[in-house]
Amino acid sequence: MVHYGHSNQLRQARAMGDHLIVGVHTDEEIAKHKGPPVFTQEERYKMVQAIKWVDEVVPAAPYVTTLETLDKYSCDFCVHGNDITLTVDGRDTYEEVKQAGRYRECKRTQGVSTTDLVGRMLLVTKAHHSSQEMSSEYREYADSFGKCPGGRNPWTGVSQFLQTSQKIIQFASGKEPQPGETVIYVAGAFDLFHIGHVDFLEKVHGLAERPYVIAGLHFDQEVNHYKGKNYPIMNLHERTLSVLACRYVSEVVIGAPYSVTAELLDHFKVDLVCHGKTEIVPDKDGSDPYEEPKRRGIFCQIDSGNDLTTDLIVQRIIKNRKLLQTLDVPHCPARGGGLPARPASVGASFREQ
Repeated sequence: MVHYGHSNQLRQARAMGDHLIVGVHTDEEIAKHKGPPVFTQEERYKMVQAIKWVDEVVPAAPYVTTLETLDKYSCDFCVHGNDITLTVDGRDTYEEVKQAGRYRECKRTQGVSTTDLVGRMLLVTKAHHSSQEMSSEYREYADSFGKCPGGRNPWTGVSQFLQTSQKIIQFASGKEPQPGETVIYVAGAFDLFHIGHVDFLEKVHGLAERPYVIAGLHFDQEVNHYKGKNYPIMNLHERTLSVLACRYVSEVVIGAPYSVTAELLDHFKVDLVCHGKTEIVPDKDGSDPYEEPKRRGIFCQIDSGNDLTTDLIVQRIIKNRKLLQTLDVPHCPARGGGLPARPASVGASFREQ
């Protein structure tokens, strides 16, 4: 999976140089060393490219980073999080570049991991919706996804994510709409930010020559009202960072009203309101949440050409979990009921100019 923890790693990495090149592994390489990935390699290539700090993506990057790879792409050094990544036979994948002094580390993002998110999907709980303490059952279940037979994996330790204004500032563009820009408003849960969201936002972004896209994110309780079960999987703060990291989004409304009101449209001087092809669920009073933009003639439905939804991702997770329980995958807790620590492993390399 690609989540805001990966985005934050890439943000830090980009700040170390002038040009960020991100190598993304193939499905075959990930399956060999970690287990089956949640997203296909083509989906991951595009998702990583959509992160606004990424300048270039290298598809099918080798799992072991070598000096030859760095030289091939004119990179001065490579960057990885402060966790250990091992090959199927237990070797450090960055051993060669470390010995050559061409390796740097960035801090991992506390409180988020692929395994934690998977734990939320598979254990029906709403503990992640707010700042309340995790139940002992949830913590024990989520922890089980992050522990290998050899001990505790530093990448997958589970702790609750605590949002700060500084983190939002780091992710936000800080730019206001400029004269001549078209202000486009979209709204939704944007849960488990995925390639379906990327394709939709890319289409929306392409509607204007100079777009300024504002994404309204609904409160957790609102999302749970129209999605049910234990949705959203990611809480509002986590979803905010995921969307802010997307290069097609200029601004985020945190806790946007479910119905797009006249006040919201006037405040942000919205020129166009867009929605995808997913069902529009009526508001609690039975009204159309897009009634006002439709009345103004500024509503537009967009077909992204991608039918992937958060529900389908959860189905993929469950399918992968069942598969892993039948396999003997090194360095992951598969047979104990968990998914691999980083099934969509992302490596980053840099070229200083």
